[in-house]
Amino acid sequence: MVEKFKTLFFVKSSLIFLYLALTIPIPLNSNENLKIFSIIFFVFGLFMIINITEDEVNTCDKKISYRTSFISKICGKKNWEILWKDIKLIKSLPTSQGSKVHFFITNKNKSFIIPQRIENLERFLSLVEKNTKLNVRDLSYISPLWTYKLLTYLSFLMIMGEIIAFSIKYYQY
Repeated sequence: MVEKFKTLFFVKSSLIFLYLALTIPIPLNSNENLKIFSIIFFVFGLFMIINITEDEVNTCDKKISYRTSFISKICGKKNWEILWKDIKLIKSLPTSQGSKVHFFITNKNKSFIIPQRIENLERFLSLVEKNTKLNVRDLSYISPLWTYKLLTYLSFLMIMGEIIAFSIKYYQY
């Protein structure tokens, strides 16, 4: 039986809302000669952001695989697949922000980053522990979930402020 683990909703939403908050003013305030051009690039950028947040982890009894989107592949992110039996250890390294990033190390000493921004992480980690017999107690989300929620809400508020400001400006003329 294959189990799928998609990117966390609040990770996706934080990136999408931040993109919108930062770029909505561009087409709204662009010169009439560049308006169509800026709208096209705005939509293209939105498509790119949505596309790169569509990563997925699949597990079954024999293996684990990581699937990324076409755009992410172009940007250098790679799909991977490992048989459970080939994972010999989990290596943890600190990040500059004070959290930890974790890697599967295979019998051939290849390393694969363990996805830490997926929905139902607890279930995923239980499958890793069950299939590899390795200790996963130290594994968790790379950043606290409240940070993604906060970024989503703040970005949403920025968008609302921009829309209100543009509406006021538009109706004054």
